[in-house]
Amino acid sequence: MLPYTVNFKVSARTLTGALNAHNKAAVDWGWQGLIAYGCHSLVVVIDSNTAQTLQVLEKHKADVVKVKWARENYHHNIGSPYSLRLASADVNGKIIVWDVAAGVAQCEIQEHAKPIQDVQWLWNQDASRDLLLAIHPPNYIVLWNADTGTKLWKKSYADNILSFSFDPFDPSHLTLLTSEGIVFISDFSPARPPSGPGKKVYISSPHSSPAHNKLAAATGAKKALNKVKILITQEKPSAEFMTLNDCLQLAYLPSKRNHMLLLYPREILILDLEVNQTVGVIAIERTGVPFLQVIPCFQRDGLFCLHENGCITLRVRRSYNSVFTTSNEEPDPDPVQELTYDLRSQCDAIRVTKTVRPFSMVCCPVNENAAALIVSDGRVMIWELKSAVCNRNSRNSSSGVSPLYSPVSFCGIPVGVLQNKLPDLSLDNMIGQSAIAGEEQPKGSVLQEVHLKFLLTGLLSGLPSPQFAIRMCPPLTTKNIRMYQPLLAVGTSNGSVLVYHLTSGLLHKELSIHSCEVNCVSGKKCGPTYSPSRIKETPKALGWGIEWTSLTGFLSFATSTPNNMGLVRNELQLVDLPTGRSIAFRGERGNDEPPIEMIKVSHLKQYLAVVFKDKPLELWDVRTCTLLREMSKNFPAVTALEWSPSHNLKSLRKKQLATREAMARQTVVSDTELSIIESSVISLLQEAESKSELSQNISAREHFVFTDNDGQVYHLTVEGNSVKDSARIPPDGSMGSVTCIAWKGDTLVLGDMDGNLNFWDLKGRVSRGIPTHRSWVRKIRFAPGKGNQKLIAMYNDGAEVWDTKEVQMVSSLRSGRNVTFRILDVDWCTSDKVILASDDGCIRVLEMSMKSTCFRMDEQELTEPVWCPYLLVPRASLALKAFLLHQPWNGQFSLDISHVDYPENEEIKNLLQEQLNSLSNDIKKLLLDPEFTLLQRCLLVSRLYGDESELHFWTVAAHYLHSLCWETPASAPATTETAPRDHRVTNPLDICYDVLCENAYFQKFQLERVNLQEVKRSTYDHTRKCTDQLLLLGQTDRAVQLLLETSADNQHYYCDSLKACLVTTVTSSGPSQSTIKLVATNMIANGKLAEGVQLLCLIDKAADACRYLQTYGEWNRAAWLAKVRLNSEECADVLKRWVDHLCSPQVNQKSKALLVLLSLGCFSSVAETLHSMRYFDRAALFVEACLKYGAIEVSGDT
Repeated sequence: MLPYTVNFKVSARTLTGALNAHNKAAVDWGWQGLIAYGCHSLVVVIDSNTAQTLQVLEKHKADVVKVKWARENYHHNIGSPYSLRLASADVNGKIIVWDVAAGVAQCEIQEHAKPIQDVQWLWNQDASRDLLLAIHPPNYIVLWNADTGTKLWKKSYADNILSFSFDPFDPSHLTLLTSEGIVFISDFSPARPPSGPGKKVYISSPHSSPAHNKLAAATGAKKALNKVKILITQEKPSAEFMTLNDCLQLAYLPSKRNHMLLLYPREILILDLEVNQTVGVIAIERTGVPFLQVIPCFQRDGLFCLHENGCITLRVRRSYNSVFTTSNEEPDPDPVQELTYDLRSQCDAIRVTKTVRPFSMVCCPVNENAAALIVSDGRVMIWELKSAVCNRNSRNSSSGVSPLYSPVSFCGIPVGVLQNKLPDLSLDNMIGQSAIAGEEQPKGSVLQEVHLKFLLTGLLSGLPSPQFAIRMCPPLTTKNIRMYQPLLAVGTSNGSVLVYHLTSGLLHKELSIHSCEVNCVSGKKCGPTYSPSRIKETPKALGWGIEWTSLTGFLSFATSTPNNMGLVRNELQLVDLPTGRSIAFRGERGNDEPPIEMIKVSHLKQYLAVVFKDKPLELWDVRTCTLLREMSKNFPAVTALEWSPSHNLKSLRKKQLATREAMARQTVVSDTELSIIESSVISLLQEAESKSELSQNISAREHFVFTDNDGQVYHLTVEGNSVKDSARIPPDGSMGSVTCIAWKGDTLVLGDMDGNLNFWDLKGRVSRGIPTHRSWVRKIRFAPGKGNQKLIAMYNDGAEVWDTKEVQMVSSLRSGRNVTFRILDVDWCTSDKVILASDDGCIRVLEMSMKSTCFRMDEQELTEPVWCPYLLVPRASLALKAFLLHQPWNGQFSLDISHVDYPENEEIKNLLQEQLNSLSNDIKKLLLDPEFTLLQRCLLVSRLYGDESELHFWTVAAHYLHSLCWETPASAPATTETAPRDHRVTNPLDICYDVLCENAYFQKFQLERVNLQEVKRSTYDHTRKCTDQLLLLGQTDRAVQLLLETSADNQHYYCDSLKACLVTTVTSSGPSQSTIKLVATNMIANGKLAEGVQLLCLIDKAADACRYLQTYGEWNRAAWLAKVRLNSEECADVLKRWVDHLCSPQVNQKSKALLVLLSLGCFSSVAETLHSMRYFDRAALFVEACLKYGAIEVSGDT
């Protein structure tokens, strides 16, 4: 027979509940696929795919206000492995950096004792990944080394800083949102603090803009907001305009350079920072639900918005080649072009109450196709975007919203209609890019229109808000080992009982049992507000409302609010857990009687004692639900009661067995058969005996003790329906009024109102009193396990574990001293672990020392397997990655690692196989597809690993390898046959990659942008900025028109008129060119760089202009100008100089240099650079991909 195994291992863990108001913004979704959020002073880490809690980090002494995962924007190898690093900051100004997998704090940082306002990891340095920038109130930004806790620099500003945002395209640009306005810092560097006070600008809120007020009534909010012109001003606005406090959030758009959004409750403003001007407004109708938060996307120009009713919406920028007015509206006489974001999908709202409201939202940074909503009651809801192809006929043509199309390519490479693809993998695989103005859809290409919808794919619910009572199921024994489950029943204040499985920490069942309004399921006296005076009035024992009757059933009681006579409705329910059936245990009884104070089930689960406040005790038979005895009126009032563990069941069984053996003997004929039959009969009888206790209805004799108001101890015996008074012990003079009793073996322990514990040794007939000086003993309970004499005692201010054999304290926990929470209830989980329920809404399973510790994530018992290679040891996670990427030894790909020789450790091989098995079927299908190319595989694995650095590298590499080399038919993969021939034009690299895009597409985007700026200009300064941009872009006719608009009373009128003449008369004749070039050079030499560059562009000397810009350190500007004005050879020269600059030791941004080289098609340089950076794995894969595309010539040199 196979050995029977059962999993009842219970590790230390914390079950979390509702959140605190301070936790509102403490949530982050990491590149690793894990979500971390603050719950009071804890940090909870959950898996976004399976919605399982993986880790609870406990070290903060105050509420957590911010959590941030470290970025994964670096090359991973044995020295820099995949690791789970998290920074969390609290109300007291402490920042802790965690190794989440091991559950240990790597570093603790403290500057001031005020709440941290914001915290962010720096991600752009190749050199160091340990830098953490934090805002310490009121006005300091501090850069920390998060590895050592060293402060690198500190800088103060004039105003209180609320939050900050880094420019994703230029990490030297940092923007601070302050209490008065916005501060732009343009020289941020890890090496030194920013030099000046930054450029400070003020915002006039959309509500306070005079244009807004004037037009609102006439044309409605939307049209009025189109007219809002100036938003950012250098001057401080007057008092009535000072309404920046409405501004909820400031963030750069990662999808396009130099754009920022400002979030207000009723509108989102999109600013173009080149002209400091609103270029788009998303307004909510008067009846709409206000915004709480917005997350801009990187892969597509879209916004995830969270509303006050918990609804998440996705808005995507409208394509410009669509009609701007809807068919049922009057056409606008002057159609104002602006950035319009259309609502594409929304999820269901939640029911908002006083205590339940949405806190914040996070979005998956890798795929941007899922958002998680954190609710104040501790729920985490994970909404995933799903795309569905729709037929053209079903489209509503009058909606005025341009259709969304699915992209041509999948994982960076165009694929045919019949090929395997997974469109829901990420946002950029779901919907194609928004078309740019003037761009025609390619003829002959089949575009599939898609609709998006949100689907709830994960829900994690927390514990209900306290109060609650807890009770662990009966302990594990050799008899119940086959069916044992470690279940914890939690009674809540709304009448339901939640049953948790403590191996997994998941909710096993939620049962709505009681109908009356429950003060607390565990009886009237477990509330948190006890005044000493009240305690003295009612020296009653503290009873708990749940008692297990077996491994699969329990009794639970609740009392309604008392009427004016102090009477209540008592509900005592017997619940069968497998079926959820609940019956009224006391039948029709229970209306208008004194409240139940406690219930106690006997040791053999035969009898139940029910204690009332001002009414005699009742004794019931648990098996038949019948009343055995209601005590007489003069029966003493009970303050504490406990059943004895001793009983006469064994002797009863022996008697029964003896009679049956005698009967068996009479029927046996010969002596030889006797011994065989005797032993088999006895064993059969014993088995039948243990099974049929209930059906046989053997009533064993059991005892209980209780104390009255005077402290007198009564001992009663119950057998069948007879109750006998056995003995009375006079009160102990040293004890106050007894509140609780515990009995195990020969030890009886009593606790009283004054904090005394009295240990009675029944065998030795000695008692010993210990004053704990800890006020009222509210509960005492022995640990399970034979011979285990440990006992937990609970007080108003904490708990203690005692060894009753030695009569000495083992461990102690005191609220306010070593923990911040108050304890509401205690119980034993196993023989060496205790359970504490606390007023921060959490239930903790702790070792006997009661010290809060985090656990190792790889020791966790999970019900569902979790894909997280970060949990493997470094060598194993890299081996798994290599296995997924490349299997040259196999004719076709396999996901079975068992046949692979992994010499280090067989156990690790099993872990690797577990990880492979935990992948979704869709992903497995892709990985096993023989037509899935190496480039696509590299992109997919970088998404699976959440490897930011690899994801960007392979996205750009796949795009340019495919678009530059698809002409080589011999080596090109089969996919290219289905790709459209004009692939580079119709499928350009996304604009979020900025200067890495194709030149033609980049130029189109810049022209569209300057047209929008021109439409929106309202002051002379804006017009001048537009003119400058048009001149650089070579749009001379439009620039001249703008120059001639300058009014005669403007001080620049004369200059602008002359400039207009110059622009129109510039010819390509030699003398004028040389003069202009000389003037331009002099201007540059005398500090007028921008003006000199403009003049050089006028005479088509943009290459010289780029060189000057690079000489003066304007590298980004030079790259921009090269992309929009130079031919491909000259542009490549400029960008190659930029690459050299990026690779220089003082800049050290080789990762960025690699992407620029890829965009230039310098594939052999990329391979050499990767090799020099010691990125050997990436270099090898890249060279192989290049060889497949024929991008690198194989010769003797290579």
